[in-house]
Amino acid sequence: MKPATVYPTVVLASRNLKKAGEIRDLLAPYAIPLVAVAEFPDVPEVIEDGTTFAENAAKKARQTALHLKHWAIGEDSGLRVDFLKGEPGVYSARYSGEGATDEKNNAKLMCELAGVPPEKRGGGYVCHVAVSDPEGNIVLSFEDTCRGRMLDEPRGPNGFGYDPYFLVREYHETFGELSPLVKQQISHRARAFRRLIPGLLKVLSVGRKED
Repeated sequence: MKPATVYPTVVLASRNLKKAGEIRDLLAPYAIPLVAVAEFPDVPEVIEDGTTFAENAAKKARQTALHLKHWAIGEDSGLRVDFLKGEPGVYSARYSGEGATDEKNNAKLMCELAGVPPEKRGGGYVCHVAVSDPEGNIVLSFEDTCRGRMLDEPRGPNGFGYDPYFLVREYHETFGELSPLVKQQISHRARAFRRLIPGLLKVLSVGRKED
């Protein structure tokens, strides 16, 4: 029997436990061990001052990798609404300002979209993911999207962020209504990681150990 491949542990540069759970599920079929940076209390917060998702993802991956001397994944994602010219964009998690929460962010978004007809409420979730080696070199970088439409009332208890308001047209359900299994197949994050994983397996295989 061929020995099982043992990949090095990868650190996710995010303290969002729900996001970490989604990404851990995406990597689980490939036996890539993932830990969230929240498990390392001495790692400083990364200031997300990039103007694009790509810049923020790379910065999070690089700084985390250098601090811990581990492989690291930086992921930055958010919502772009067409009517708002791409807002909230890279500010999605802090759209409502200091002390932002999902509830406050959604309330602000609904205020901005008040009176906007359904046909003008299109938008898309964007996910950019970057991988840094332990020396701080970005070796992989991918981005993907999932298009939908913003509702004016929340639907469904699942997900986080703007999920209950984000209607996926093909399924006639919001991310808040879709099961985690379905979201794991069609979301912006799932699509970005689907592109990332083949390359991730290759780079992690360098210097790997065998059981």
